[in-house]
Amino acid sequence: MTYSGQVTVGGPADVHELKDLMITKIAVGPMDNNAYLLRCRATDEQLLIDAANEAQTLLGMIGDDGIASVVTTHRHGDHWQALAEVVAATGARTYAGRDDAEGIPVPTDVLVDDGDVIRVGQVELTARHLVGHTPGSIALVYDDPHGHPHVFTGDCLFPGGVGNTHKDPEAFASLIHDVETKLFAVLPDETWVYPGHGDDTTLGAERPHLPEWHRRGW
Repeated sequence: MTYSGQVTVGGPADVHELKDLMITKIAVGPMDNNAYLLRCRATDEQLLIDAANEAQTLLGMIGDDGIASVVTTHRHGDHWQALAEVVAATGARTYAGRDDAEGIPVPTDVLVDDGDVIRVGQVELTARHLVGHTPGSIALVYDDPHGHPHVFTGDCLFPGGVGNTHKDPEAFASLIHDVETKLFAVLPDETWVYPGHGDDTTLGAERPHLPEWHRRGW
């Protein structure tokens, strides 16, 4: 089946099969959050991005192999509702941005800074610190050696714009600056974007709209 990235709460997961990595996307909870399970195809080690909600749904997706780690993209509560239960069931290491960890009520084992590498088996993910939606939001970039990059953006970038900065001009200026310099300026148009809610997109689909986002201020 061709991966579409279109998932609904209560519906099936969608799987993006890459040569070295399998990415399973599922929607959970009342705020339609996306959670992503990454599996290294060489080692079968797994990593979960955002234990957002519905712990039993996430644990069912994880399966008997368990997970080595959970990355929380940012401190907003809809992205960690299932974190405590998932960690208790799996013993996974927890990762979060250094400046958001204090707002997550599950201890963070590894504080993440810009440029840090997080590994799942033989696959490397590079963290990018994007300031504005929250102080410590992180995106994860997988630069696929066999194809185009893939980036998990949390709530920092969606189809149609950057994340909510609550009409704060300074926060918006910071977020769009970081998204432009750390994602759009260094990654190609083919880069696949996996956001914290809703459908996927590509940097190429969004790039022409950057001037519009600047003008509207959100």
